[in-house]
Amino acid sequence: MAMDKFHNRKNELLIRFMLGTMIFLSEIAIIFITNPPTFNNFIVIFFALFTLNLAFIIFGVRQRQTRQKMFEARKNAEDSRNRILTIINSLTDAVLGIDSHGKIELYNSAALEILGENSEILNKNLSKICKLAKINTQKFEIQEILKAGKPYFSTNDLILQKEDETLRIEIEIIKIKESFSKKSRSNLKKFVVILRDITKQKTLDEERDEFISVVSHELRTPVAILEGSLSNLKLLIDKKAPFKMLEKSAKTAYSQNNFLATMVNDLSILSRTERGIGERAEEIKPKELAETLFKKYHKTAFERGLSLNLNIDNNLNHVKASKLYLEELLQNFITNALKYTREGSIEICFKNSQKGVIFEIKDTGIGISSSDQKRIFEKFYRSEDWRTRETGGTGLGLYISSKLAAKIGTKIQLESKLNHGSKFFFELPKIKE
Repeated sequence: MAMDKFHNRKNELLIRFMLGTMIFLSEIAIIFITNPPTFNNFIVIFFALFTLNLAFIIFGVRQRQTRQKMFEARKNAEDSRNRILTIINSLTDAVLGIDSHGKIELYNSAALEILGENSEILNKNLSKICKLAKINTQKFEIQEILKAGKPYFSTNDLILQKEDETLRIEIEIIKIKESFSKKSRSNLKKFVVILRDITKQKTLDEERDEFISVVSHELRTPVAILEGSLSNLKLLIDKKAPFKMLEKSAKTAYSQNNFLATMVNDLSILSRTERGIGERAEEIKPKELAETLFKKYHKTAFERGLSLNLNIDNNLNHVKASKLYLEELLQNFITNALKYTREGSIEICFKNSQKGVIFEIKDTGIGISSSDQKRIFEKFYRSEDWRTRETGGTGLGLYISSKLAAKIGTKIQLESKLNHGSKFFFELPKIKE
C-alpha cells in the first residue's frame, strides 16, 4: 500500500514536470517567433518563465497532496464514526445524542426498542416521543434538565408507559461539550442521554424487600415464644418448680427451636436454588432414586403407623436433570405426606410416559381444599385448616418445590380432595438414545 502511494506520487510529479516543460518550451518558441529578443532579454525571460512554471508544478503537487490529506482525514473520521456507532449499537442501554433543544442527533438501536419506535427518530424532539413520569405520577420534563445545563443528572424513579407494558426507567443526562455555530455564533450545548430499563431489577428489589419483611414477621413469633419459654424455664428452675412444669416449658422451647431450624434450612435451600448451586444436570436412573427414597423414609412411616409403598414400572426411562434438585423436590412431597397423613398409606410411584417419566407421590392424608390449591405454592402461605396449623410448618416447602421444579424444567401438577388425600406429580423427558 505504501509503495503504491509512492509510485503514484512519483508518476504524478513526472507528468506535471513534463507538462510544465512542454508549456515552458512552447512559450519560448512563441516569443522567438513573434518578437526575437536579445540575448540578455532572452535570459531574463527564460528564468522568469522557468520560475513561473516551476511554481505551477509545485503548486499542483501541493494541491494534490492537500486534497489527498483531506480525503484521508474524511475517511478516517467516517471510519471512527462507524466504529463508535458499532460500539453504541452493541449496548443494551438506549443512548441518544441531543442538543439543548432536545433534538435527537444520534441514537442506537436499543433506543428504538425502549421508546417503542419503529421508524427514524433523527431530528425529532426527545421530550415528545419519550413521555416519562415519576413514581408519584408527577411529570418529568427532560427539557427542564437540559435548560439547567448541569454537567451530570441521574435518577431511577421514572416510569415509561408503553402500549402493552409499564417500564421502570433509569435516566442519565451528561453534558459533553460546547460548540459554536458559524451562523448564529450562539452557544450550543450537547448532551448524551442514557435510558436504562431497570424493570426486572426493581421487581427483584421489591420482592427481596417483601421477602425480608415477611421472614422478619414469621420469625418474630417463634423467637418471642422461644425467649419466653426459656425465661420461664429459668424462673421455674430458680423456684425449684415441679418437673412437669419444667418439662412443659422445655418442650415449648424445643418445639420453637425446631421450627426456627426448619425455617433456616428452608431458607438455605431456597437461597441455594436461586443462586443455581447444584444445578448441574446428570443422567439419573429413576429406579435407583425410588429405592433410595423408600429406604430413607420407610422407618419414619412405620413409626407413624403408615405404610410406605413403592410402585415403579419395569425398565424405567433414564432422565437428565440435577440430581440434588430432583431428590429435594421428591423429599419435600414425601415429608409433607408424612406430616399430613394420619392413617393409611403413602405411595412413591414412578412410571414411564410417551415423553419420559412421570414422578408421583400419593397419600391418603387430610387433602387440600380447592381454595387452598390456588395458593399453596406461594411463599409463607399456610392453610387455615386447624390440622395444617398444628403441624408447625414454615409455609416455604411447596414454594421451594415450585422453584426446584422450574430449575429442572418441569411444572408441578396437583390432584387433591379435602379428606381424601393428595397426589403431587410432574414429568421429565427421557434421555434420547
